[in-house]
Amino acid sequence: MESPLSESIHPSAPHHLPSFITAPGDTDVLMVAVGIFLIVAVLAVGNFYLHLHSLPERMAHKSQKFQFEVVAVLCLLSLFTHNHLYWVIGLFLAMVDLPDFSTPLRRIAGSVEKMAGVPPEQDPTEQPVGDAVHSSATAEAKARIEKAAGAKSEVHSHA
Repeated sequence: MESPLSESIHPSAPHHLPSFITAPGDTDVLMVAVGIFLIVAVLAVGNFYLHLHSLPERMAHKSQKFQFEVVAVLCLLSLFTHNHLYWVIGLFLAMVDLPDFSTPLRRIAGSVEKMAGVPPEQDPTEQPVGDAVHSSATAEAKARIEKAAGAKSEVHSHA
């Protein structure tokens, strides 16, 4: 008896099959190769996309802290919302050097405090000073306040 699943080729089938067609039960090498290529391609494109998205952040890293934070937030917004306008704004903001307004304003405030006789506050970025130096600075500040108060009373009495 002949089995219906014989290995004879159908008469209308071609006698020479291409190399990418596998025999039943064999591993499809082309499918495995395309699957690996697809995984590598998706990871490479994703890596390039994230690298390109962080370009404004890397450019703004040398600038002021506030500018860097704004650029970082704009880049994250563009990444999560897929709104490229945020990325373009972040890129332009990273390219522009913003002027430093805080340093002159801090110096003006310190000068006004000095003129008013108010002791200057400790800068949080500086190291704390020892007790002996702190007590002498406090005594010095009190003497300046008393001197300024005496000068104010003189000015009022002459006016």
